[in-house]
Amino acid sequence: VMFSPRGAMFLGHSDSDMTALAQRGDALRCDGIDAELLTRAQVAALVPLLDMSPSARFPVHGGLTQRRGGTARHDAVAWGYARAADTLGVDIIQNCEVTGFTTAGGRVTGVETTRGPIGADRVGICVAGNSGPVAALAGIKLPIEAQTLQAFVTEPVKPMIDTVIMSQSLHCYISQSDKGGIVLGGDPDQFPSYAQRGLPPRLEKAAAEAIALVPALSRLRMVRCWSGTTDMSFDGSPIISALPVDGLYLNGGWCYGGFKATPGSGYAYSTLLATGEPHALARPFGLDRFASGATVDEAGVGPMPQLR
Repeated sequence: VMFSPRGAMFLGHSDSDMTALAQRGDALRCDGIDAELLTRAQVAALVPLLDMSPSARFPVHGGLTQRRGGTARHDAVAWGYARAADTLGVDIIQNCEVTGFTTAGGRVTGVETTRGPIGADRVGICVAGNSGPVAALAGIKLPIEAQTLQAFVTEPVKPMIDTVIMSQSLHCYISQSDKGGIVLGGDPDQFPSYAQRGLPPRLEKAAAEAIALVPALSRLRMVRCWSGTTDMSFDGSPIISALPVDGLYLNGGWCYGGFKATPGSGYAYSTLLATGEPHALARPFGLDRFASGATVDEAGVGPMPQLR
């Protein structure tokens, strides 16, 4: 999957940021995950190109690093999992769109596709930003809103950033690809859309924040950008659950964190599909939590419907 364990570092820009990072680090260590709270000097030593001056727009007070973290190539992950699944006997049918579900007696019996019907006693929906439209084919309305998220990459340069830089206060990330391009991104567009083409203000905001953190980026030219549709659940937490139609299941609502959750969510989802019962780790993330009010608080990273 071309995983690069170059480390992942969150920057803190205020005392409150550092308190939040310390709490996050404590939570990670309680779960057996290594995390290290860094002083300002330690951050400067790890990433010398950061603007550490007193007059910096976003002064760096310290950081939190998880040294075994890093990045993975999206296409390598997709093809790696596909090859492994194929080796285990899974049939992967490409360019085959689901157009509906067949049911009998309130239970799913298969799917309708552009290449004909496929019978199945259990059907799993795992389509990220299209979770809502696909579930709607079965008459189910999900508490999910689709938003567009962009990413940007610059022209290639020599190695200059050897870790993943993120910010506690800014919704901005910076890393360097194997080809040398600087990859950066920020907030989703924060309004419902399936357009898969982002707005220029998001590019401007992400670029401005990245340059404020690493001024050396200011002279680089942007090569391309791309957009994807994120499935924003209304409490900011994923949904790994059986659906109201018997035999139909969902893994979605991951907001903009679904890719990095691939191994864990796949393991939990496979347990649900194989046994019909949720894995212990996934039990709090059932669809019924939105009816009971037992939502999972994830600091409001969902679509914030109260603002509209």
